[in-house]
Amino acid sequence: MSQTLLISGLLCDATVWRPLLECIDGKVADFSTQDNLTTMARDCLRKHSGHLKIAGHSMGARVAMEMARLAPERVEKLALLDTGIHPLRDGEPAKRAEIVHFAHENGMAALANRWLPDMVYAPNQSNKALMTKLKNMVLRATPDLHARQIKALVDRPDASAYLAQIECPVLLIVGQEDQWSPVSQHEDMLKLLPNARLEIIADAGHFAPIEQPESVARLLADFLS
Repeated sequence: MSQTLLISGLLCDATVWRPLLECIDGKVADFSTQDNLTTMARDCLRKHSGHLKIAGHSMGARVAMEMARLAPERVEKLALLDTGIHPLRDGEPAKRAEIVHFAHENGMAALANRWLPDMVYAPNQSNKALMTKLKNMVLRATPDLHARQIKALVDRPDASAYLAQIECPVLLIVGQEDQWSPVSQHEDMLKLLPNARLEIIADAGHFAPIEQPESVARLLADFLS
């Protein structure tokens, strides 16, 4: 019997998956100590035995793809949300280093105020309840955890090199207004994956599972069940 594993993204926790957890039985991965995506993937495979149905959001989706690369025989289904497969881009390390320094110098509240608005669909930035939920999630993290996860992203493998080898069913989900991991990236992934479909979520940005929780949870529950 397989189990469902949910993998959150940068500075994220179970908050991303709460609407889905009301529909299905799943476990949320813990990335509080690791600083490497492949290590995260290996730890997940070690801690969660047997066959897996995996949903990953943002950085978590990159970990999910690594799990499918490392142990394809164990991964039954993959749901990949608001993510990408591109390797490190020119100038990215310096930008990432600057924001790590910013968090250490100014704290997580300042980081949340700087980082979160562009991660959601512009009209949702005025949704106080939504933005408070996201900010509280970021405040549960620390500058050191942020630095470790940024290091993992900077050192990320080139998933495009192996994506075509992932043969299990894959559901791609992306917010239509995601400026960080745009629809076009998911269309590129769709072309490479042999057994995938793409769902685009209206009125949502990078945090589609929180911005449109009912729509995303329904898609995921149907796919993972």
